[in-house]
Amino acid sequence: MASAYRANNIDVIRPLRAVDGPGRVPLRSWLDSTTACAPRTRVNSEDARCSCCTALSSTTRGEPPTPYRRSSASPPTAVRSRSTRLGAHPLSPSEVDGEKLDAVIAAEPWLIGEPSRKAFGDQLPYLLKVLSARHALSLQVHPSRDQAREGYDRENAAGIAMDAPERTYRDDWPKPEILVALDEFHTLSGFRDPRRTASLFEALGVSDELSSVIGPLTERKGSAALAEVFLDVLSLDGERAKLSELVCAAAMRHKDDEGELGDFARTVLELDEVFPADPGILAALLMNRVVLQPGEAVFVPAGHMHAHLRGTGIEVMANSDNVIRGGLTNKHVDVGELVKVVDFSSGEPEVTRPEAVAPGVDRYPTPCPEFDVWRITGAGDGVPVPGEGSARELLVVSGDAELVAGEDRLSLPRGAAALLAPDDVVALRGDAVAFVAASGLR
Repeated sequence: MASAYRANNIDVIRPLRAVDGPGRVPLRSWLDSTTACAPRTRVNSEDARCSCCTALSSTTRGEPPTPYRRSSASPPTAVRSRSTRLGAHPLSPSEVDGEKLDAVIAAEPWLIGEPSRKAFGDQLPYLLKVLSARHALSLQVHPSRDQAREGYDRENAAGIAMDAPERTYRDDWPKPEILVALDEFHTLSGFRDPRRTASLFEALGVSDELSSVIGPLTERKGSAALAEVFLDVLSLDGERAKLSELVCAAAMRHKDDEGELGDFARTVLELDEVFPADPGILAALLMNRVVLQPGEAVFVPAGHMHAHLRGTGIEVMANSDNVIRGGLTNKHVDVGELVKVVDFSSGEPEVTRPEAVAPGVDRYPTPCPEFDVWRITGAGDGVPVPGEGSARELLVVSGDAELVAGEDRLSLPRGAAALLAPDDVVALRGDAVAFVAASGLR
């Protein structure tokens, strides 16, 4: 590809792969195992060790293409979730030809795009992640920008090490996110109306035994009721800690019921299988259960309590590692910070559906300036890749794609990713589906 580094085109082609780490594996090795991505066969052991993400990135002009590389990393085993992310967060950046992506951007900040640089400085403002949950993950919430700045500065002033288990804020950024389902995806999202939750406990036959815990659901109003019960549940000990066992026994009697009660009972059993007798199960039962079909999405704003239960999806989020856990975990739970950050208001969960913005291009609307998300379905004549004016990450989740820029071509198999510069004018061809993330400011 001798013309691969012309101005205003694809500059230099270099491999981009996600950094290997705990709970992370090369993208293709488990995209193969999801229902959304054909073919349905598993990769062999050599493929599982391959670095499967390739990048289109603008670097020093005139530099020749760099050859594809393999990685010696092996996927972990016996994990309940796997995730691989692409981005430039300083704690776990992706690599470009062996060079950390955050270092590449520091050397060439124009790659980010000028509007994003003016708003956020010289850092890529988003992360693109593939999450595959075999079963329930922890209850968690993410801070707003102001909360993240205040918390980060406070913990730094207190001298809490960045890798300390009691550390909550690992950067000063918010972490709004959107998850798009690749297969049927189950998640807990926000709080159910407290009176409806009280009626479900009553239908389960445990309201009398739990009256000392769930009484505020009917005795108080709105967010105050939910906050009191949620925080009380996290502090259950002694005999009260056994209440989750009682609820589990009652749930067995209703696990085959239809409707909301059946879903309520099955949620109890699903969580108890992973977190036996954990008081956090009662906290989770205050929340809405949402089932996403492939292509549907759920948006998680600051303060929104959530827990992903099972399924595989694409996540795009602001460039942050700030997670405040609220139960169903053996990691640090900062109850004081939960009180500050969690939005305890109740409401019906909202499912986000894509909006067609051009032939073959669907956009997932969010209010976030940090990122935009599109789904692209390839076509023979090529589908223009959106998001010009910002650095873009493109990930192929199904089929084999070809990126075209003028006379230049780059083949991307399923599980491969590309980084496009703000001025790259690129089209996607082939029988493929890809996701694209870019800054929300362009």
